[in-house]
Amino acid sequence: MRASDKNDQVNLTGKQVFGVDFHDFIEKQENASLFELASEYGLSIGEVRKLKKHLFRS
Repeated sequence: MRASDKNDQVNLTGKQVFGVDFHDFIEKQENASLFELASEYGLSIGEVRKLKKHLFRS
């Protein structure tokens, strides 16, 4: 069974969105690539994409 983006969003809020400081993430995302952000925060590239998507929707 495939999980939807809505399901991921619900799960993210329960996990405090990967434990990432939003202000720090927003500052760094402007100048860094997905790979750099993933390695900086210990996330996968897919998780960084989901986090960016989640930030722009809220």
